[in-house]
Amino acid sequence: MTTDQPAPHWYAIRTRSRHEKRVSDELAARGMEPFLPLMRRWRQWKDRRKLVAFPLFPGYCFAHFPPSARVAVLTAHGVVQILGNHDGPVPVPESEIEAVRRLVESTLPYDPHPYLTEGMAVEVIRGPLVGVRGILLRKGARARLVIGVTLIQQGASVELDALDVSPVS
Repeated sequence: MTTDQPAPHWYAIRTRSRHEKRVSDELAARGMEPFLPLMRRWRQWKDRRKLVAFPLFPGYCFAHFPPSARVAVLTAHGVVQILGNHDGPVPVPESEIEAVRRLVESTLPYDPHPYLTEGMAVEVIRGPLVGVRGILLRKGARARLVIGVTLIQQGASVELDALDVSPVS
């Protein structure tokens, strides 16, 4: 007798303050696939300067797991909740995870950015982010593309040449 187990999905996990890396490590140890997008920034102390990795979305981590692993996720140290609605956890679209993954793996400089509900939807047509969709903000002679994760209402922005994006129809 075989049972059909629901396919794993990506979920957004809210963590305790400054526990994102620990949650990611613990979920990996429990056999799940975590994704913690990081940004590297220089920090200056009195005696040294060091390149430090910070979570791109403070207070959040992502994990790929089947719904049956929900309890294992919730019992991980530092996990506050799996984001969702009154019906339960809501999966994050694979395209949004892939867009953020491509951004953090690219060599382009990027910054956290507040999620926007207004603006023009665009798609990158050339460069290392070809095919990525986001929201376009204009800033001087350059364009700023915001890649958002709808469920957590957070985003990351990257500066591109305005000719590298086209409107999504």
